[in-house]
Amino acid sequence: MTCKRFAVPALLLAVFLAGCDPITATVVGGGAAAGMGAAEERGLEGAIDDTKIRAEINDLWVREDISLFTDITLTVNEGRVMLTGTVKKPETRVEAVRLAWQAAGVRQVIDEVQVTDQSGFLDYSRDVWIANDLRTRLMLDSQIKNINYTVDVVNGVVYLMGIAQNQEELDRVIAYARNIDNVKKVVNHVMLKNDPRRQSL
Repeated sequence: MTCKRFAVPALLLAVFLAGCDPITATVVGGGAAAGMGAAEERGLEGAIDDTKIRAEINDLWVREDISLFTDITLTVNEGRVMLTGTVKKPETRVEAVRLAWQAAGVRQVIDEVQVTDQSGFLDYSRDVWIANDLRTRLMLDSQIKNINYTVDVVNGVVYLMGIAQNQEELDRVIAYARNIDNVKKVVNHVMLKNDPRRQSL
């Protein structure tokens, strides 16, 4: 679960303000993301492309079923799309993946959506605490370029995505995640900076 279920992010607001036009929404709501992207390993152009993909998928989800947007979290990095969150029906997860593939520029869709109806507010609160704790640890470690990492936590499972400078940095990130109380598992979708798959996907 993520806090997205309780607050509408700026990008979705931009989609609505732009009449559900994802390209216009990118211009309206993607400025902050692009600004941060300039400092990331993927660069400004990569951040802008990822913002366009995010806007288009959100648009497709909202048009199909608003619960896709409210129940599933979307992470995009260099055209790699990771879906996390919880849904009650397997077909909801299948539909989210199908629509994600329709967005222009998508190179890979990683489906990490959990099918369960057992999650509650306490699970959500614990997940938020874990995510914030991990983000703080990464930010305070000078040997980790934390801006390159995305952290999502669902039912005690930590999902990592982004670009690591080297294996040593990635090992530190994973170790931090594993050493936080109530973490059940760490799922790693981080690529190394020099991984040739970054260009071939």
